[in-house]
Amino acid sequence: MARDAETAAEIAAEAARRDIRTRWWMSAPALVIILLAAILPLFVVVMYSVMVKGDYGDVKYWQFSGEGWFSVFFERDMFDNSLSLADAHVSILWRSVKLSILTTLVSLLVGFPTAYFIATQDRTKRDLWLFLITIPFWTNLLIRTFAIQEVFRNEGVLNSALLWAGVIDKPIQIMFTESAIMLGMVYVYLPLMVLPLYASLEKFDFRLAEAASDLYAKPRRVLIRVILPMVRPGIIAGSILVFIPSLGAYVTPRLLGGGKSLMLGNLIELQFGQGRNWPLGSALSITLTAMVMLVLIVYVRATSKTGDMRHG
Repeated sequence: MARDAETAAEIAAEAARRDIRTRWWMSAPALVIILLAAILPLFVVVMYSVMVKGDYGDVKYWQFSGEGWFSVFFERDMFDNSLSLADAHVSILWRSVKLSILTTLVSLLVGFPTAYFIATQDRTKRDLWLFLITIPFWTNLLIRTFAIQEVFRNEGVLNSALLWAGVIDKPIQIMFTESAIMLGMVYVYLPLMVLPLYASLEKFDFRLAEAASDLYAKPRRVLIRVILPMVRPGIIAGSILVFIPSLGAYVTPRLLGGGKSLMLGNLIELQFGQGRNWPLGSALSITLTAMVMLVLIVYVRATSKTGDMRHG
């Protein structure tokens, strides 16, 4: 009996090892793709960030320096070599974070009522509304940005309508401002907020809201104490999906902000292009990646807490 038990244990262990090997082999193509398409390019960028700047772009290979990382937040005076804070980089970094947060908040304020409206419609009508929400994804980002440019420019749709209505006497300067960038990013990324919110609201049992109303809870209290806690995962997911691409946006700030309101993506492109400072551009890229990773860590912790609260 003991020998049979040992034999059965060996067979089970061998089967488990065989299953693990099979899983590794099946995962090998995906792991190779991740290595070649994500990890290896990121490693190259990290290496470039610690190398010496080339004379005409590129880097001087195997000549290492921390100047690229140093230049992210500091700069040297060209005359006396004194150190000072890189005001331009800090202001661009702050502008990127600020506009990304504002874009996320405005998208949430607009997206939540939109998702709520769709979720409360008849099932036969929801598909039509979702179809209308996803239509912008059928068009290239560049074309959508040019379209919103036609709305904001001095002779555009918005100013023309306000002038015709007599609300203003002269066109409002919207183009090439931070407001134009923020509104443009809201227009571009709003569907990324609406869809996760709708997915959460669709699963929400609206009888809970009716019960709270029957217990004399005011609509605002029902929203804050009943609806929002239940759809918190959708709010977090939508906020992440909007904040991350906004933080690294390039096309929208470039077209709507011009050269006055650069964001982090534009600064990185500038260093790899006209600036010909690849170490600094690489260091800025890694800084952007680190910020995105920080946001994702916050997201994972927030969702895990939400899951623990539900199971508790």
